[in-house]
This record gives sequence, structure tokens and C-alpha cells, in this order.
Amino acid sequence: MKLNQIANNPGAHKRKDKLGRGSSSGLGKTSGRGVKGAKARTGNQVHGFEGGQMPLHMRMPKRGFRNIFGTDFAEVNLNRIQKAIDNKKLKAGEKITEDVLRKAGLAHKSRDGVRLLGKGSITAKIDIEVAGVSASAKEAVEKAGGSVTTTYQKKVYSAKKGGPGKRQTRRAEAAKKREARKA
Repeated sequence: MKLNQIANNPGAHKRKDKLGRGSSSGLGKTSGRGVKGAKARTGNQVHGFEGGQMPLHMRMPKRGFRNIFGTDFAEVNLNRIQKAIDNKKLKAGEKITEDVLRKAGLAHKSRDGVRLLGKGSITAKIDIEVAGVSASAKEAVEKAGGSVTTTYQKKVYSAKKGGPGKRQTRRAEAAKKREARKA
């Protein structure tokens, strides 16, 4: 066999139709697209169009709500931490942080960090630093002789009602300047 003898199997390669090459080709004039309308135009696909009928995605009721001010914690229970310590995935003597919990496979990625919950029991003395902790989890860790540190600070949105807006802060700055001139 030589390079000039290599070919595809019969029927493996289908030639692309050449469109718009005269009426005798069978694919001239409208090139197999019918006549006029959106589907006869180049680059126009009518996804989800149901011929003027109200589309399905608009007929379905809308449900749910995504609170942009809400918190998103990865939750870890005490029994999973104790099991990880027993299986030597975590060391009880070292400080346990969110990164350590993620590397051990106990917490997934979350926007606001890891929250410790009190399901199960813990016997190991641990020093843990997490974004949030439930009251029962904190009590159980301290009962076992350990300590819990929380790091999460709720974000303050200045546009919320009750907070100082641009106008109030400008007025306060102007008042300070007036007092400085008087003095």
C-alpha cells in the first residue's frame, strides 16, 4: 500500500451540496430554503418559537426567589469531624481551618465560608476556626475541651434602608468643613 492508494471507505465521506448554482442543479434560486420568512435568512434560528402560540417557558408559573443578601455556608457536622479525626484525615492537635476542612473533603466551596453544626458528638479536643457555628456545636466542642473561633462578618450594604446615603454623608462632610472654618 502506498500513500496515493489510501482512501476513505465507500460512503464514509459525503460531498457538501453546492447551493445556488442554477435551477438545473435542483438547489438553485432559494437553495433549498423555501421562500422568504425568518427561516430563509442566514444566521437566524428560531429557538423556542411556537408559531405565535404562547411559548411553553412563558406558560409555566414562576417559582422561587434568590435572596442576594442571604448567607451561603458550607455546613459541616461534628460527627463528620470526629470521623475524619478517627480516620486520620484531620489531626486533633492542630488548628482546623476552612482550608483544612476542604482539603479533607468535609466542606464544599461556598460564598461565605463553613458553618459548624451540632449533629452527632465529638470526643477529641479541637481548636477550630470557621465562619459560623451553632450554639449546640459550640457547647459540644467546649465540653470536649476545645475552642471555636468565628470569622464571618455580615456584609453591610449602604443602599439598604436606614443606612447613611450619599446625601447624608455629603451633608455631614459639609458641616465638618463649616465648623473647621469657624475654628
